[in-house]
Amino acid sequence: MEIAMIGLGKMGMNMARRLLLFKNKVVVYNRTKEKIKIIAKEGAIPAYSLKEAVKKLKKPAIVWLMLPAGKITEEYIEKLVYLLKPGDIIIDGSNGDYKDDIRRSKELEREKINYIDAGVSGGIWGLKNGYCIMIGGEKKIYKIIEPILKNLSNKNGYMYCGKAGAGHFVKMVHNAIEYALMQAYAEGFHLLKESEYGRNLKLDKVAKLWNNGSVIRSWLLELLENVFKDEKKLNEIKGYVADSGETRWALREAIDKGIALGSIAIALFKRFDSQKEDLYPNKILAALRNEFGGHKIVKFKK
Repeated sequence: MEIAMIGLGKMGMNMARRLLLFKNKVVVYNRTKEKIKIIAKEGAIPAYSLKEAVKKLKKPAIVWLMLPAGKITEEYIEKLVYLLKPGDIIIDGSNGDYKDDIRRSKELEREKINYIDAGVSGGIWGLKNGYCIMIGGEKKIYKIIEPILKNLSNKNGYMYCGKAGAGHFVKMVHNAIEYALMQAYAEGFHLLKESEYGRNLKLDKVAKLWNNGSVIRSWLLELLENVFKDEKKLNEIKGYVADSGETRWALREAIDKGIALGSIAIALFKRFDSQKEDLYPNKILAALRNEFGGHKIVKFKK
């Protein structure tokens, strides 16, 4: 199939690469030209403007945005409205607010442009392992882009979740759960470290142990094994853990619906604390986010 990938950050670049592996025609555009040139050498078709990217696609044009959620994504969609034709498809792969999807879908429907919201999980490992993709929008449009989803994901790694906003809503809840899981691991390993056995207890070995038959085994534990193998590197990291917004939205929904999300709320509040204090569990969280998503870490100044 043919698709334009707009935004070649950590996720967008590797998604384009994975699509190329499956022999798709991938047109790429990024604000900085250097990244375009890098992936053009790997087989992508370079475009140096949105207009050029759209022009290089057959109809219906499929444009996948992998940009920061909010203002930037909004600006690009507004520009695309003037470039796309009726029947073309915009896919927003950001960690956007599902309420924006509902509004955009209605606005683009008036222009006869199709809109899909795609929650994407997999981080920097998605190129190798495949991405987990949650789709919202019209089911007939989902069917059109399904071959692309198959290429990006592994078996059972994508799902049609419902009408506009459903994909990002499911991803929002996914990220909220992720916060709580990460917080539980960080606190548990902190307790192990501070115990009377902590001096001789190898935390990477514990992570490996728990991933063999334990009820708390997970991919996050695999990544923690990597984190604990280099304790010196962990000590260089500030325990500053950013929050990207999705869990705030999840708690907003929970409050509106009268649903208790106690563990998730505490995990979010702990991230707020991390932005003020330098605590050991927050070092673990920061390192773990870097392991699975390539998220920025803040180191002490030497």
